Amino acid sequence: MARAGVTAERLTLAAAELADEIGFPNVTLSALARRFGVKPAALYSHVRDARDLRSRVASLALAELADRAGAALAGRAGKDALVAFANAYRDYAREHPGRYAAAQSELGLETVDATAARRHSDMTRAILHGYGLPEPGRTDAIRMLHSTFHGYVSLEAAGGFRRHPRGADVSWSRTLDALDVALRNWPDS
Repeated sequence: MARAGVTAERLTLAAAELADEIGFPNVTLSALARRFGVKPAALYSHVRDARDLRSRVASLALAELADRAGAALAGRAGKDALVAFANAYRDYAREHPGRYAAAQSELGLETVDATAARRHSDMTRAILHGYGLPEPGRTDAIRMLHSTFHGYVSLEAAGGFRRHPRGADVSWSRTLDALDVALRNWPDS
């Protein structure tokens, strides 16, 4: 029998909060059950297994990130859109490190909400459309942007920029300037 008030949605949100607190790799059904004051077996009426729970957290994170990026992009184009998208991405990673890690995890296309992942791709393609990049250059540019954003926020989260007196925000701004220049001067295939 399912415990009153425990739903798949509440479990997913609690798991996402737990991921932000202790790290996505440390989210387990046992840890989540402790949070709800139930035995781990009680969760199986709401989620299939740990992989299902982790996929739900990844889907939630992707949807949240897509919502945030979509709101930031509204009415913007060119460099303004690039900067708004990048800042939404970085801010989300800073505010929700566990959820961000979930969104970056390789859980398989069959388990993660394809709609949220597709929204990210579509928004990035829309930004690049403003730069006039045709395929296959657009795909290459998407990979460059994602690699740059993910690399930067991952290094920043790990403390990789603390040892230098130049602030990480200044370098972030310069990085976005450089990406804008690269996109405006994209080499022909």
